[in-house]
Parts: sequence; C-alpha cells; structure tokens
Amino acid sequence: MHLANLDIDVLRTLAVAMDLGGFSKAAERLGRSQSAVSLQMRRLEERVGRPLFRREGRGLALTDAGDVVLGYARQILELNDQAVAAARGIAIGGSVRFGVPQDFGDSWLPGVLARFSRAHPSVLIEARVDRANKLVERIAEGGLDLALMWGNPPVANTVTVQRLPMVWIGLKGYAVPRGATVPLALFESPCVFRQPAVEALERTQRPWRLAFTSPSLSGLWAAAVAGLGVTVRTALGLRSPLTVLGKSSGLPKLPQIALSLYTAQPEPPRAVARLREILIEELPLRG
Repeated sequence: MHLANLDIDVLRTLAVAMDLGGFSKAAERLGRSQSAVSLQMRRLEERVGRPLFRREGRGLALTDAGDVVLGYARQILELNDQAVAAARGIAIGGSVRFGVPQDFGDSWLPGVLARFSRAHPSVLIEARVDRANKLVERIAEGGLDLALMWGNPPVANTVTVQRLPMVWIGLKGYAVPRGATVPLALFESPCVFRQPAVEALERTQRPWRLAFTSPSLSGLWAAAVAGLGVTVRTALGLRSPLTVLGKSSGLPKLPQIALSLYTAQPEPPRAVARLREILIEELPLRG
C-alpha cells in the first residue's frame, strides 16, 4: 500500500482554519488569499483520499475523516514545533521575567510554561500572575521583560494582540428582573472591567449596587458561585459552575476589551523573544 506524505504547511493551515472558524480568517492570519487556502484543503483531501469537509448552514464543518485528520495534524504540528524549538533553543540561556492576568493563571499558563521549558531548559523563568495595575507598577520598577495586560495600559512598547468581548458571568439561569437592582461582584478600583460594566448599566437605566469586592479573581468567582452577584470578565479562565450570561439574564451588552502585550526592549534577548513568540502562538483564539 502506497502511503501519502502530508504537508506540514497544509496541516497548519487546517488547524488554523478550524481554530479561527473558517478559511477566510485563516487566510488573513496566514497572510494568504482565501483561494490559496481553499486550494490547500482540496489538495489535502486528494492526498488523504476522503472528503474532509461538509456543508453546515452557510459554513463548513469537518466530516468524520476530517476530525481524524485534524487530531493527528495537531499532534504532528506539536512534534514539529517542539523539534524546531529544541534545535534552535540549545544555545539559549538567561532568564525571562513575565507577567499575566489572573484569568490566564490556571488553564493557559501551565501549557505555555511547559512548552517553553521543554524547548529551552536552560532558561530561568520568573512568572508573576497579578492584576494589570500591579503589573504596570512592576514594569515601572524595571521588573518585567514581558507582560500581558487587559486594556490599554499607559506603558510604552505595548501592542494590542487581541480584542475579546466582555461578558456577564454568573450561575446558570441567573437573571435580574427588569427594574431590579443589579448586584455586582467586581475587583477593587482601579479595574478596566469595572467602568464599562457600570456605564452599560447606567446607559440602559439599570440600577446597580456593589455587592462584593475583592483583589483576587478567585474571590470574584466565589462570590458569583455563592449567588452574591454577577461579575464582568471575558470567558477566559471561566470556572464551573459559572457560565456566560446571555440575553435572558436581562443584562445589557458589553464592549470588547483589548489584550495588550508589553515588551521591555524593542530588540529583546533571544530567550525573551522566544517566549514572546510562544505567548502569541498560544493565545486562546476568541473574539
């Protein structure tokens, strides 16, 4: 039996397309035309010998064979990227100090640290998980090489890497009757999520009160689980039994929020540059 060799570049396009939800978004992310991406997918189907996509409404979904290929594609890409990173990282040493918001601390950060440490075992990593204002203070002291922060902090050498929707978060089925006061569980001020939530309520003439405040995200989750009120974040790091509250909750729509990446030096050391690459590659694709 003749076995076909799958092109890693094509497999990467498939994975990006499925992560982003379509060929057009994949084309934009990869800097290609949509027709070029479509051609890659047709060639992949020819190479595999099975249809990988099926129509679903106005979009495309994977067939059973497509699900199988995507699963193996992710494994192949992970091994490929680890091999390349390990080969490049043999000579990389030094240290990296970086900060991330609390939303990323439990679910996202361990995978990033594991990937980086496997490829660059000689690099000393110092991670700080904290609120944006605390990370800004640390930056001002010269204590961070990289930092992800919500909003547009007043810090030089910072770029927006994503924009994500703010959402109301509470227990499933939580609803505030029209005219009733909305109890809020929010970070202590200053907080980039706090003012947009208040403005959205006041714009729709919804009365509100501060029912709970905390310096930590775990405190907000605990208050929401206890039913003390609703909180405002993105959907990242959301913990069960909490959920994103939709229109049935009676709460107004919220704006998007920027996720910004700070780099201390325009041309950072190799270890810092490599971690920055991994941070961007591993960002949850939402929005």
